[in-house]
Amino acid sequence: MSIAPLARQFFDRPVLELARALIGVGLFVDGVGGTIVETEAYDAADPASHSFAGPTARNRAMFGPAGHAYVYRSYGIHWCFNLVAQPGSAVLIRALAPLAGLELMAQRRGVSEARLLCSGPGRLTQALGIDKSHDGLPLDAPPFRLVPGEAMGKVVSGPRIGITRNAEAPWRFGLSGSPHVSRRLR
Repeated sequence: MSIAPLARQFFDRPVLELARALIGVGLFVDGVGGTIVETEAYDAADPASHSFAGPTARNRAMFGPAGHAYVYRSYGIHWCFNLVAQPGSAVLIRALAPLAGLELMAQRRGVSEARLLCSGPGRLTQALGIDKSHDGLPLDAPPFRLVPGEAMGKVVSGPRIGITRNAEAPWRFGLSGSPHVSRRLR
């Protein structure tokens, strides 16, 4: 029996609620992926969000329908993968516990240690092969497959990482004790 993927309606909710609900969800891109263990929330009222100043060509997907991908390049170095919630808000996927396609992930990343494959947004997109071509794509259709997760443990929250505005907001969520988070949550 196959597990039914999450429908777009799953994503149509307040971004903080979605960021927490995504912990434990299975995320796969062309069959490669694992379990989401760390997220960060961003919405249009948040000065740290790309949507704060309104719609642009870069952030267009954030203002589209819920349940689509928002992919952008960070500091001109690596891609970041977000799941669009309600208009102007999205959840950055920061880390996965890798489960499927480990050899391909290791090849793409040039490392074999499981903890280093998907712990951080840039590592995650490299391991999953996510790039600008995925921006705006629906999350309930190939190449994506997001499936409900099982209760894995306690979800904790804390300040976001790598931002200067509204950094103190406890909008980063993670699976307590997971060795796969990008940075431990206190």
